[in-house]
Amino acid sequence: MSRKDKYEQTNNQRRANTFMGPEEAASGKKSFWPELEITGTIRNLSPRLWELSHLTTLYLNDNSLTRIPGEICNLINLRHLDLSSNKLRSLPAELGDLIFLRELLLNNNFLRVLPYELGKLFKIQVLGLKGNPLTKEIMSLYMEPNGTHKLLTYMMDNLQVVASQPPQRQWLFLSKPDQTRPACIFTVMCYNVLCDKYATRQMYGYCPSWALNWEYRKKGIIQEIRSCAADIISLQEVETDQFYNFFRPELKADGYYGIFSPKSRAKTMSESERKYVDGCAIFFRTSKFQLMAEHLVEFNQLAMANSEGSDDMLNRVMPKDNIGLAALLKTKEAAWEGGVPPDPAQMNQLLLVCTAHIHWDPEFCDVKLIQTMMLSHELRTILDTACNNFRPGHKPDPNSIQLILCGDFNSLPDSGVVEYLTTGRVPNDHPDFKDLKYKSCLQRISSREKSNEYTHSFQLATAYSEDIMPYTNYTFDFKGIIDYIFYQKNTMTPLGLLGPVSPEWIRENKIAGCPHPHVPSDHFPLLCELEMRPSVNSGTQNGIISRR
Repeated sequence: MSRKDKYEQTNNQRRANTFMGPEEAASGKKSFWPELEITGTIRNLSPRLWELSHLTTLYLNDNSLTRIPGEICNLINLRHLDLSSNKLRSLPAELGDLIFLRELLLNNNFLRVLPYELGKLFKIQVLGLKGNPLTKEIMSLYMEPNGTHKLLTYMMDNLQVVASQPPQRQWLFLSKPDQTRPACIFTVMCYNVLCDKYATRQMYGYCPSWALNWEYRKKGIIQEIRSCAADIISLQEVETDQFYNFFRPELKADGYYGIFSPKSRAKTMSESERKYVDGCAIFFRTSKFQLMAEHLVEFNQLAMANSEGSDDMLNRVMPKDNIGLAALLKTKEAAWEGGVPPDPAQMNQLLLVCTAHIHWDPEFCDVKLIQTMMLSHELRTILDTACNNFRPGHKPDPNSIQLILCGDFNSLPDSGVVEYLTTGRVPNDHPDFKDLKYKSCLQRISSREKSNEYTHSFQLATAYSEDIMPYTNYTFDFKGIIDYIFYQKNTMTPLGLLGPVSPEWIRENKIAGCPHPHVPSDHFPLLCELEMRPSVNSGTQNGIISRR
C-alpha cells in the first residue's frame, strides 16, 4: 500500500489539506498553516522547526529519527503529535511541558522506558505505544481498561517534585493606624480550602494523586491558616466531618471558637451521607470577640419564599443549595489594646461577620446576582432583629452594628455581583439577569431608591483589587479573582494585605494550576488587617443581645 493510500483510508479529517491555487496566491490571499507534516526517510530535523510555536499538529511519523531534542517544548500549542514508526530509543523529559497535547502517537519505535514527565500530559485522550519494547509494568497498565489514564496517573504520581516551595507572600502596607482616636485593629482571613470530594484527578489532572489526598492537603491547609494567624477566619468548602474532627479541634487549641453549616442538601441526606457535605465556617479569636448570635442564610428557601410571579426563580435559583453563614460578634477589651482606649460604651462594639459560597456555574450569572441580593437583604434583616433584642433604652441604630462580608462569590470584579456590593446598586436590566422574569420577586428582596434599579444600604468596599492580586483561584482552565473580603468603608480602613503568590515562582516552575504539592487548594487565602472605628451609638454593657 502506498503512503498516500494509507492516509486516505484512515479518513483522518485533520489530514484533509487544501492547496492554494495560483489565482488565490496572485490575489494576495493569506495562508495559515497550524499543521505540519514531515514524512520520508528524515534522520535530522532543522532547529528552525522548534521555533514554529503556532503549530497545533505535527506529523513526524515514518522517518528514521533516533532522537527528539528537548527544544520540542517550545511548541507549546501542540494538540496532536505523531512520532510513530521512527527509531526513537528515548524521549526528552521536556515532552511533558506540552500540556495541551490531546494525541501522542509513539507506536513502532525502540522505546524501552518513558520519562515520568509524560504524566504531566493530563489532557491526553489518545496515547499510542504499541510496537515498543517497553517494560511489562508499563504495558500491563497501558493495556488495562482506561489504561491511558491509569498509566499517566502512575507516571505523575512517581514524578519527582522539582519545584521549590513558593517564597513567602509579602505583606503590603496600605496605611498607618490613626493614633488620635479609639480603634479596634484586627485581621480577617478568607479561604476556600477545596473540599475533599472535589479534589480528584478528573478535576485536577495536573496534580499527583498523593498531593490531592486529604491527609496530605490538610497539613498544608492548617499551615496556611496558622501562618496567617487571623483574628477572624472565613472558610468555604469545609466538609462537615472535617469541621468537627479536624478544623474545630485544631483551631480550638489555637484559641478560636467556630461555627459551621453545611449546604442545604444535607437536610435531605442520611447521617452517613451528610458528613461529606461541604459548607461554610467562621472562626474567631475568643480573646478578642464574643459570639452573640449565629445565622444561616439558605438561598433555596429564600428563592422559594419569594418566587411568586417568576418561574425562573423556581427553576433556576431555587434548586441551588448554596448558603451564607453569619456570626454576630461583640468586641472584648483585648480587641482595643494598643491604641487610644475607647469609652466603656464603645468597648462592646457589635460586628456582623458573614461568609458565603455563591453558585459556581458561569452560565448562571443571574443566580449569582440574585443570591447576593438575597444575602444582603437577609443581613439587613439580621441587623434589624439584633437591634430589637436590645433592652428598652439601649436600642442602637442598626447602622452601628458593623459588617464584614467574605466569601467565594464565584464572580469576577466586572460582574453584577461585585458591582451591586461595592456601588450599592444594580440596574434592573443588568445583563447578568439575562432578560429573565425576575423583576416582580426581586422587588421584595431589595431596596429601591429608583424604579429602574435595586439597591442596598451597606457601604462596602473590597480589600483586594486586580492590580494587587490578579487571581485568587488558579487552575488550568480558570485563573481570576472570585474570592473577596468586603468591609464597611465608612467605619473601617484597611491597613495591610497579604500580597499575591510569586508570579516568578509560578512562571519558572511552569505551574499549570493548583492544587500543587506545595499549594493545598485551588484558591489562595486572602488576609486583610482592618482598623475599625467604634460606631457612635454602640450598645452598653447592659444592652446584651441574647444568643439564639
